[in-house]
Amino acid sequence: MKDKKLIRFSILSFGFVVALFFCGAGLSAQTPEELLKLTQDNTAFFTTDFSGKYTVVQEKPGEGKSLTEAIMYRRDKTSQWTILVTGPGKEKGKGYLQSGGSIWFYDPSDKRFTFTSAKDKFQNTNANNSDFAPQYYYRDYTIESAEKVKLGAYNCVLFNLVAKVESVDYPRLKLWVTETDGLVRKKEDYSLSGQLLRTTAVPSYQIVEHEGKKYSVPVSMLIMDNLRGKKIAGKMQYERTQISISNVSFSKVDDIVYTKPYLEMMGDR
Repeated sequence: MKDKKLIRFSILSFGFVVALFFCGAGLSAQTPEELLKLTQDNTAFFTTDFSGKYTVVQEKPGEGKSLTEAIMYRRDKTSQWTILVTGPGKEKGKGYLQSGGSIWFYDPSDKRFTFTSAKDKFQNTNANNSDFAPQYYYRDYTIESAEKVKLGAYNCVLFNLVAKVESVDYPRLKLWVTETDGLVRKKEDYSLSGQLLRTTAVPSYQIVEHEGKKYSVPVSMLIMDNLRGKKIAGKMQYERTQISISNVSFSKVDDIVYTKPYLEMMGDR
């Protein structure tokens, strides 16, 4: 009984100390939980559709680069999204669809849909399918610790997060979040044992205004796979994927875009 009381006291003490730390650090009395909730909300667009052009460059050490171009459509309020691959030529017409809790991949060469998952790699890059969707940091993770740090020129809060559900891609995360706006600047994905698996950097954001509201969308994201790489000239170089986002729009998208018939129709062009 004493051990349970001690554990409970330790958890409450941690929350109290961190809350005091945040209040004293000039964060407008914002608690770690409130900041993490803001960070989660910044990745989702629940009141509008979203679309944008995605340019994905995969770099494998010693093997050069490969390019994928795609258009992304999202309707976050219904957890639907569609990715239509537009280039290069041999990949054109392929597509991904999330609807009804399932993710499907469409290949126009054999006109078939195959089931895939959020954890699977997008077009054999270092990006997961889930990287293109809202990130539920507040809902799916518990804050293990939070501290103020500098990341380059940014004043950030560094979160150590532990998953509280099994459906996440990674059981442990480190998240560097700008303390003033709740935007992710860097993320490290870890295994349960604490091995670093991936590192993601988000150097800059674009502010897009729609119907009087401003949305923050990454200009680019750089994902480095900390497990896949080669030694070149005696130095370890890891696989990297850069995702650039342009032509962003928050206008309503036709309902048919979030359906299998749409991918079939576009794949036949």
